[in-house]
Amino acid sequence: MSKYVYFFGGDLTEGNGTMRDTLGGKGAGLAEMCKAKVPVPGGFTIITDVCNVFFDNDKKVPKEVDEQIWEALAKLENLMGKKLGDAADPLLLSVRSGAKFSMPGMMNTILNLGLNDATTEGLAVKTGNARFAYDCYRRFIQMFGEVACGVEMEHFDHAFDTVKAKKKYKLDTELTADDLKGICEEFKKIFKKHAKRDFPQDPREQLIMSRNAVFMSWWAPKASYYRKMEKISDRLGTACNIQAMVFGNMGDTSCTGVGFTRDPGSGQKVFYGEFLVNAQGEDVVAGIRTPSPISELEAWNKSVY
Repeated sequence: MSKYVYFFGGDLTEGNGTMRDTLGGKGAGLAEMCKAKVPVPGGFTIITDVCNVFFDNDKKVPKEVDEQIWEALAKLENLMGKKLGDAADPLLLSVRSGAKFSMPGMMNTILNLGLNDATTEGLAVKTGNARFAYDCYRRFIQMFGEVACGVEMEHFDHAFDTVKAKKKYKLDTELTADDLKGICEEFKKIFKKHAKRDFPQDPREQLIMSRNAVFMSWWAPKASYYRKMEKISDRLGTACNIQAMVFGNMGDTSCTGVGFTRDPGSGQKVFYGEFLVNAQGEDVVAGIRTPSPISELEAWNKSVY
């Protein structure tokens, strides 16, 4: 049987940094970092060939692909000590694209996969942080709605901004747990109105729909145009990287950011990056808030720096 899914994490990493054709740039990088014992959250990569199979086969994949996904998921659950869909202590996932060559901002990402009404409440109890749990849930409904089901982001943004205006908040971080819980309910109504179905509560259904959405983004108009401009072959396809979530939005003691081993502007060999306190990664790349330069990280938290 062909191998469609490669696991990474702990001592189980199957790929390496030379496998960009198969694992895509991101998947190969994750595998190589795991091999180097960098503390990368575990996960698995669905190979680039599956993207082509998906489109060649009327947007379906062979059953062997799904079987290997569930096998890899079981390994990840064992590694993390959590289970997808467990209402008491849920494993949450990120789902990201990753072609052989970098295509920044061209394809789709979904974060906080695995949240539903029950697991969100469980996450709130487990962490003792209801605001964090419902912030993750509203983000997931919004991202999943747009990426997997074509619900336009402006519908969610309008509902979100309406609550902020009513409460006279300037920052997203001023929203309370109750505010966010209400926003989640409103977001589910928006999802049902525009997607013509209830928001899916089954995390495995969420995962398959998200995987397919990542593949679909390979042929999004902006991605196709980018490949044409950069002379990247349409047949390379994108891998799909599924990884355990870590969180930068748990309060003022957590953050998210991006880092580089060189200054991308000058090429100087210095650690370069930006970070945002109490946020998730998409906030940085989407320009929702202005990040701080990595040089200010030491003043925020010296031990983290």
